[in-house]
Amino acid sequence: MPELAAHVRDVPVNQIREITEAAWRTPGALVLSIGEPGFPLPRHVLDAGIACLDRDETNYTPNAGIPGLREAFAARFREQQGIDIAVDRVYVVDGAQQGLHFAMSLLLSPGDEILVPNPGYPTFAMTARLLNAVPVGYPLYPDHGFQPRPADIEALVTDRTRVLVLNSPSNPLGAVLGEDLTRDLMDLARRHDLWVISDECYEAFTYDVPHVSPAKFDGDAPGDARVFTSLTLSKTYGLTGLRIGALVCPPGIKQKMDNVMEAIVSCVASPSQYAALAALTGPQDYVEHAHGHYRANRDAASAVLDAKGIPYLKAQGAFYLWADVSHATGGDVRSWVRRFLADSGVALAPGTAFGSIGEGWVRVALCGRQEDLVEGLGRLPDRAE
Repeated sequence: MPELAAHVRDVPVNQIREITEAAWRTPGALVLSIGEPGFPLPRHVLDAGIACLDRDETNYTPNAGIPGLREAFAARFREQQGIDIAVDRVYVVDGAQQGLHFAMSLLLSPGDEILVPNPGYPTFAMTARLLNAVPVGYPLYPDHGFQPRPADIEALVTDRTRVLVLNSPSNPLGAVLGEDLTRDLMDLARRHDLWVISDECYEAFTYDVPHVSPAKFDGDAPGDARVFTSLTLSKTYGLTGLRIGALVCPPGIKQKMDNVMEAIVSCVASPSQYAALAALTGPQDYVEHAHGHYRANRDAASAVLDAKGIPYLKAQGAFYLWADVSHATGGDVRSWVRRFLADSGVALAPGTAFGSIGEGWVRVALCGRQEDLVEGLGRLPDRAE
């Protein structure tokens, strides 16, 4: 048979899926490797999706989504960030991952370079490669709290660089970009005339610090704006399987957005859109409960790691803890997590899933039952050993 395209053959294995699927095949395994909210969905959200099916509202919607949902996303952005965006800048997408692919499809030509965080979520680089673009990792070093330094990023800019990806709160790190640093990064993008893709999947979950969107420092006129903001309801409301999010785009490109959306998925399934509308406009008890649960789990996990002498980055956002287990991994954390699963029945995401700087680190998902989290981390070897 003919060969697949070279850029597809070069897409690496997702190491998060690799260890998680191994855990699903392991009876009794404690799965701390994947960020899957575990609470039942609110009844009013389920009812809205069911009602859409009951009335047989199953035809195409506009490329950009149903008007009410676009308005709800715009209203949330105004409420959370104080940014008054026009509704025609909001595109409903088939989950944040499709939103990232959508934005990169608009911005990257073959051979263009895109700056992505290292460590950072693996599909930033995977998606770029699928578009024949070149992902270039910018370093997030432990010595600097895994925060980006503008000088490190600027040193990587070439005449082929087109896009800077920012992610706050960070998956996998739980790090949050402060206001001053976010402004500095936007100034860098402006100096080099770069587009910015801001992944804000975890914007609802920060702890004692605010979430600051780069869009706060963007221009608001066509030709001056450069930020694409990727939002999702997968994490905020636990709607991972409904595949629903939004991409907030700069003004003045609606027709191009319509054309590209039509070529990718045409539109998002209508039951998912109505469920999302109910989630955004209805009671917010789910979000409040989830926020408290993730924070409590962060503190419980931190206590276990402290007792074992294992260093970690204190999470200011998202629902992950980034822990240094280099004392046990022998310089190959990917192999070590497989052995740890086989020996201890606990699955952790290897840091190398997120980039080379992740060697020796693991990502711990904080979204499950606290008893499982404490038990699983309790099986880690002490640093003193």
